[in-house]
Amino acid sequence: MTEKASAIQAAAPVELIDTGRAAVMAETIIKDTSANPAPLGLMGFGLTTVLLNLHNAGFIKLGSMILAMGLCYGGVAQVIAGIMESKKKNTFGMVAFISYGFFWLSLVALVLMPKFGLADPSDHTAMAAYLFVWGAFTFIMFLGTFKTSIALMTVFFSLTILFCMLGFADATGNKALTVVAGYEGIFCGLSAMYVGAAQILNEVYGRTVLPLGVIR
Repeated sequence: MTEKASAIQAAAPVELIDTGRAAVMAETIIKDTSANPAPLGLMGFGLTTVLLNLHNAGFIKLGSMILAMGLCYGGVAQVIAGIMESKKKNTFGMVAFISYGFFWLSLVALVLMPKFGLADPSDHTAMAAYLFVWGAFTFIMFLGTFKTSIALMTVFFSLTILFCMLGFADATGNKALTVVAGYEGIFCGLSAMYVGAAQILNEVYGRTVLPLGVIR
């Protein structure tokens, strides 16, 4: 190597001389300092599910309050949580939150689109198919909870049952089954809120305040 070349190499930045080594060093140094997005997604799902199923159980009417919650907290907030989970390389969390976020957005669309003349209202058969498909998806996600915690298993199992009950209620026109499903849905939403609350409080206090039954 000439004296001139040696001088150029000495003056060159390290990353230009050994980009591979620099990349490894950067990967080692950079750490994920973002917050845990799961409680946001769980609360968004849980609160909205409770409110919708208060309607199914016959306690409140389906009005702007439920639609706004479905659009904003159940929909947008869950999608944001899912995007954050993807940054953490959590495939389960990403798929769950983004999917259920868009479930809520689609549910609001099903109510509003006919009112604006954008589509015909869905009949009971179509809604039954919609709910059964989401039930099948939820059952697949439920199978993925067997290595997480008993609390999260409860959320997805009760949600699977909820979709199936509502699907059968639409398919048969059985209003009593819708009411029963409403109570089951309230339980499902509360269970999701419990998991979200547990993750928040356990992290804040640095100990187990609300147990999740973590499966090891």
